[in-house]
Amino acid sequence: MMQAAVLAAPWHFALRAAEIPEPGPGQVRIRLEGSGVSASSITLWQGRARFAHPHADGMPGHEGWGYIDALGDGVSGLRVGDRVTAMTHRAFAEYDIASADAVVPVPAVLDNVPFPGEPFGAAFNIFARADVRPGDTVAIIGIGFVGAVLTRLVSSAGARVIALSQRSSSLRVAREMGALERVSLRKGDRAAVVRRVGELTGNRLCERVIECVGAQETLDLAGELTAERGRLIIAGFHQDGLRQVNMALWNSRGLDVVNAHERDNVEYVQGIRAAANALAAGVLDPLPLLTHRYPLHKLDDAFRATAERSDGFVKALVFA
Repeated sequence: MMQAAVLAAPWHFALRAAEIPEPGPGQVRIRLEGSGVSASSITLWQGRARFAHPHADGMPGHEGWGYIDALGDGVSGLRVGDRVTAMTHRAFAEYDIASADAVVPVPAVLDNVPFPGEPFGAAFNIFARADVRPGDTVAIIGIGFVGAVLTRLVSSAGARVIALSQRSSSLRVAREMGALERVSLRKGDRAAVVRRVGELTGNRLCERVIECVGAQETLDLAGELTAERGRLIIAGFHQDGLRQVNMALWNSRGLDVVNAHERDNVEYVQGIRAAANALAAGVLDPLPLLTHRYPLHKLDDAFRATAERSDGFVKALVFA
């Protein structure tokens, strides 16, 4: 038997004893070290999303990592004992099952580093879709975990980053990740933000704008900050209903608009693999971004921290 967290009701995870799952053909079983907590899961925890309670064991954990402890029939290239991360959906537990083609080995140099592969992979896939060029000016709106990783990737690519966030601690993180300029977002003061970015760019605005918040106001701002023939990349997870866009502005500036949410599992795994290799090469130190840690039985506290985002918060992890 294993311990698994169950989202029993809005705002409440419960631990229960569950049977350890067995891998089927083409699958592996992972003895989990832990999982990241995704901001995209907050609406589930709060009961705002339309899902019946209780959820299945371990859901909606999808940022897990750990050690392979069993192989299903037909699996090759992976071994029992390999430390891996994987695309799974029940990682708030002691064990989870993954398709072998959704598993990414964690490089040995990262053996002592927590590695929630899915959000790292998301950031690397967003970066690829942004098509950042050396010398570009790139505005990144929202410096949470993904925005912070993107700041490092964009600055390392030889582009200039203007980081925008409401939280002063996030702007400090952006500076550490390579953002030479930082602009504070104040609710309802979009015109002042646009003016400031105009001042920083000689009124050229930004060749690339990456929106990482997932709100109407930041989507509006992203369009206003994107230069003519620039690229607006939507990385925020827009969960709370329909959005309006200023199509007249988008048309007049000839913008390319990219929805950077990857849904091809092969591409997603490629992003995780690219992230693992880059972290192993020292492109990014992940530890300063993994700021809050909780045992599995404190999963509600981890979600609360993710929702409240207090000063200094970037990413919460839970350990099995």
